Amino acid sequence: MHLAILMTNTDESEFAQMHPKDGEKFTDLIQMARPGWRTTVFSVKDGVFPQDLFEFNGAMITGSPASVRSGAPWVTQLLELIRAARSRQFPLFGACFGHQAIAMALGGSINRNPDGWVHGLTRNQLLHRPEWAAPLPDEVKLYGSHCECVRTLPDGATPMSERDGTNTGFTLARHIFTTQHHPEMTHEFIIALCDEMRDELGPAVYARALDSLAEQSDQQAFAESLARFFEQAIT
Repeated sequence: MHLAILMTNTDESEFAQMHPKDGEKFTDLIQMARPGWRTTVFSVKDGVFPQDLFEFNGAMITGSPASVRSGAPWVTQLLELIRAARSRQFPLFGACFGHQAIAMALGGSINRNPDGWVHGLTRNQLLHRPEWAAPLPDEVKLYGSHCECVRTLPDGATPMSERDGTNTGFTLARHIFTTQHHPEMTHEFIIALCDEMRDELGPAVYARALDSLAEQSDQQAFAESLARFFEQAIT
């Protein structure tokens, strides 16, 4: 299996340079379950897109501090590519920004989070369990960091998970799977990110995030489910 990673993370700060880039994180995530799979990273946030996305077996769209509502040229191009992927029934996974981009490209809508920042370990109720998601528990723990959310889903989408009444993931047919959260993040990275964002989060959200990180995410189970998603999507 050879997957394209569409890297949308616009953070070029000193903090970002001290940690693995998203291309490496998503490669590590999928290779946690399928060590032999290959990935190729495209920095779409810099306007670098695959010459032919459909030469790959599937694609993963990463998270980003950017907003899918920004109207930036690269975001517009990415939304067009998502629509093309949908028309070809091309296997596509989106995390955080990727989740929101897929939703918006296909007719859904995005809003600010009602309660502001979500950060730290999140607990998500599984609403729908495709056969490939068998490894996931009924309550899926994933690291999150976002201040926007999907308000309405695209036509035909099936809600897969929610948190406090807000959608945190959906599927569409057999070839689209999303999560609002960050399955690629390690426990060490989310702790470091908490400290980096302390002022932006504010004291209450920061304290709540640190408290949540007494537990770790269901990363291994998610990685296995993600691999199974791609396997069934290409058959």
